[in-house]
Amino acid sequence: MGVFRTAMSMAAHSGKMGLKSKGTSFRPLLTCAPVAMVSFDRNAHTQDLTKNIQYISNDKLKLTADPATMKLDKQRNKPVCVMINWLLARQKHVMKYATLYLEQGFDVVSVSCTPWQLMWPQKGSQLVAEDLIKFMAANENDQPMVIHGFSVGGYMMGEVFVHVMRNKALYQPVLDRVSAQIWDSAADISELTIGVPAAVFPKNKIMQKTLRAYMEYHLRTFHDAATTHYIRSSQMFHSTLCHAPALFLLSRSDPVGAENSNRSVHDSWVNLGVKCTWKCWDRSPHVQHYNYHKKEYVEALYNHLHAYGLLSQPEKMRQRL
Repeated sequence: MGVFRTAMSMAAHSGKMGLKSKGTSFRPLLTCAPVAMVSFDRNAHTQDLTKNIQYISNDKLKLTADPATMKLDKQRNKPVCVMINWLLARQKHVMKYATLYLEQGFDVVSVSCTPWQLMWPQKGSQLVAEDLIKFMAANENDQPMVIHGFSVGGYMMGEVFVHVMRNKALYQPVLDRVSAQIWDSAADISELTIGVPAAVFPKNKIMQKTLRAYMEYHLRTFHDAATTHYIRSSQMFHSTLCHAPALFLLSRSDPVGAENSNRSVHDSWVNLGVKCTWKCWDRSPHVQHYNYHKKEYVEALYNHLHAYGLLSQPEKMRQRL
């Protein structure tokens, strides 16, 4: 446990793993402390609904969510993209993807998970997943919903499915109305010990090795508290409860969002009747396919969304091609 605390402490105090927002001091990402509404550009505004869920919109408005039900105090009649982020995603990088949806008139619900929450699912990631599905159920409207997940977002979605299974009558209709889903570099349990150290210490190979050794110990030692939940989430993700058309975005050179594990999910979903589209590049780093193959990435996303009538202003996305 001492190794993990030391690693997390070092990550939390690293200047490259925090945010600065107007009128606030430095905020370590691992704490996920709420911040006030912040304007990132002339049109986009974001605010925290919980420690792990942010609401991003073109409209400048103040929203609050009931902690018990996650129902917003103001009804929104806009399409929504639920964006489940990669580990320790920086806000400016999240906004690059959010902008693609904001330009099409979507509001974006940005969901994060810290390394600690990932390591201790019952007190961490499962509570985030519960808040997310509650939010999706409590704020339904007649507008489309899209899910765009990255890396550990696949694991998080599996935890959402686990929660749905506890009350399918209430939550399955929520998943049934999802119009499309996109999975960028989805990571399975087999890549957990590779992905987390690389995310926490992207430029420190020694600390990556140290944290990887701890995580392997963690998986062996805390089987009931952690490992069984990862396995269950993976099983649920493979046997998805969401049958919306899916786009897989990945690369053969990525050891975290590995081609084999993504192909396994893809094939399983196809067998379940899910319409799937596969886009795999030869080389690009984990969750950086947009940076390395921008035009092809946008083209794949454009074609996927346009096929299901989800682009209100297709010319704006075409301009990026």
